[in-house]
Amino acid sequence: MRIETAAIEGIVAITPPRFGDHRGYFSEVFKDAWFRENVADVTFIQDNESLSAQIGTVRGLHFQIPPFAQGKLVRCLAGRIMDVVVDIREGSPSFGKWLSQELSPETGKQLWIPAGFAHGFATIEPNSVISYKVTAPYSPQHDRGIAWNDPMIGIRWPFDERDMVSSDKDKTLPRLADLPGHFSYSTQQPKD
Repeated sequence: MRIETAAIEGIVAITPPRFGDHRGYFSEVFKDAWFRENVADVTFIQDNESLSAQIGTVRGLHFQIPPFAQGKLVRCLAGRIMDVVVDIREGSPSFGKWLSQELSPETGKQLWIPAGFAHGFATIEPNSVISYKVTAPYSPQHDRGIAWNDPMIGIRWPFDERDMVSSDKDKTLPRLADLPGHFSYSTQQPKD
């Protein structure tokens, strides 16, 4: 598997090799021992999947607070997305900075997002299906987020904000400046 470290410490892009012939291809997309040795020593406890039918659908920016903080390994099974992460670790040199990766089934690229980052995506093609492994179960009481259109973060989405579709919940998320600190960079661990 090919590993690319990102401009923000902790974020890793992984591209599994594919072995193809006239029938198609075969690829090992996840291997626990390899991931633990080369990316992060974590345990994935759940796989999630979502479908976004419309181009310009934005989901996020979401995260969970301790003790249910989640690391995520994200990939796109159909369509194409702009996957986005924002560093929300207090004291991090990249606090409030964002980066994005285009994910699609054509590339097979996956994005590892550890706890301490807000995550979201926008669909570039219709009927985009996203699959992601998580290190903690969903907990409504620990579910949080920040506004995907926070001007202080300044994410450059692939569509004009007026044309993007989001949930009522995501439209009411706070800005990063109004968010209490839940994660600390100095310890690389969630705050208790």
